[in-house]
Amino acid sequence: MEKKLGFIGLGNMGIEMARNLIDAGYHLQVYNRTADKADELKQASIVKCKTPAEAAQGVPVVITMLSDDDIIKEATTGKDGILSTLKKGGIHISMSTLSPGISKYLAEQHKNTGSIYLTSPVFGRPEAAAAKKLWICVSGDSQAKKSVQPILDALGQGVIDFGEDVGNANVVKIIGNSMIFASVEMMAEAFRLAEEHGLDRSAVANFFGSTLFNAPVYQNYGKLIAERKYEPVKFKAVLGRKDLRLAHDLAKEKGTAIPTIDVAYNRLNDAVNKGWGDRDCVEAFDRGVTEDKD
Repeated sequence: MEKKLGFIGLGNMGIEMARNLIDAGYHLQVYNRTADKADELKQASIVKCKTPAEAAQGVPVVITMLSDDDIIKEATTGKDGILSTLKKGGIHISMSTLSPGISKYLAEQHKNTGSIYLTSPVFGRPEAAAAKKLWICVSGDSQAKKSVQPILDALGQGVIDFGEDVGNANVVKIIGNSMIFASVEMMAEAFRLAEEHGLDRSAVANFFGSTLFNAPVYQNYGKLIAERKYEPVKFKAVLGRKDLRLAHDLAKEKGTAIPTIDVAYNRLNDAVNKGWGDRDCVEAFDRGVTEDKD
């Protein structure tokens, strides 16, 4: 595959992913609403673009890492959107947490212009993105998935295929994030309880993270919660609330009860309402639990 790509969205995750693609030998046409974010990348390996359309011009693949449905819809189908320039046969890889509905809509719009839309959300915080340790889910056209495999391999430690229904990977990402946030709520409650009984939070977190809950979510988030390490902000509470709202939408569609996820959603919703929306999700959960009254 040609070693020139479009890349749209240089937030905390996107900037690290772009760096890894450059390290893998790709030349990027980059667009970000805050243009000077691109200054953090190796300048010889990028072209700064003024619109999503410009970033998608003349490349076989364009990647988007955008925060919600409305933003990706505008970046794709708007006046200066991807579809105005992406060539026939071109592939758009969407790698953020979005609804399956927007993916199905955008897949149809791409089909109408002779291009292809793939859903490929990732699991991992920015430090995992920087270390190429993301887990990548993918769904959509089988031939397109095969052709972009080298690109995805440059970004993570594993790619898991969830079939040809373009919305499938979105569902996996939404429920996965719901499980993570529910676990963070549980740890915040447990470590507070331990502390109130005279135990060291970090010692408790280390014990569980290395024994009964020996998994990255409990090790990494457990350490952040136990140490009250809230900065730098890596994932904002307002974005976490958005993800859990998507989970509510999925549940409502099928009439499924999700009481545990409701607890996590309410925690983040309260945090946003208290003005903590731009703080890290870890702080929103831990601070919220600490401030709870019996």
